[in-house]
Amino acid sequence: MAIKFQYNKTSLQSLEKQLKVRVRALPTIKNKESALRIEVKRAKDESKRLDKELSDAIQSYDSMVELWGEFDTSLITIENVNLGAKKIAGVQTPVLEGIDYYLKEFSIFNQPKWFLSGVEIVKKMVNLAIEREVFHRKMELLDYARKKTTQKVNLFEKVQIPGYEDAIRKIKRFMEDEDNLSKSAQKIVKTRQQEEVA
Repeated sequence: MAIKFQYNKTSLQSLEKQLKVRVRALPTIKNKESALRIEVKRAKDESKRLDKELSDAIQSYDSMVELWGEFDTSLITIENVNLGAKKIAGVQTPVLEGIDYYLKEFSIFNQPKWFLSGVEIVKKMVNLAIEREVFHRKMELLDYARKKTTQKVNLFEKVQIPGYEDAIRKIKRFMEDEDNLSKSAQKIVKTRQQEEVA
């Protein structure tokens, strides 16, 4: 990235100010990046745990497949999924606050006695599936923010800070050379004036 500047004090001060801002912000951005990295790992681990728990739950009920054919799936429906938001390292992430179910009235005497247990099993599996999806989404959001933050750290460290330092160095050298030339010119003029007087 080529930094535009002019060879004068105003441009030098402006560049020094920009450099100072970036140097001061860099540690904060690095901390945010490491915090996001940790949170992404946590969310990934939790997501894997929920995946395993869900697949284990599905396998544990495989033996009851014949019974599930009798189960009336219209007995229970999801009315609402309550999601909240939690900020993690400046990133809004979803949090599952609860799931509202609608349970249709049915006669316990006219249905098999395991129907109540079946409703609880369905609730448990739906809870796991929705919680898993929320953690997948959380992981995606955090990972995206981490990538963006890493890009910003790299931009500051590898491009902008060295670019500003280089531009400041060029301006200072130019101004020193200009100052030396003017002093040399003054000496030459002074020497000529002294020779003319003598």
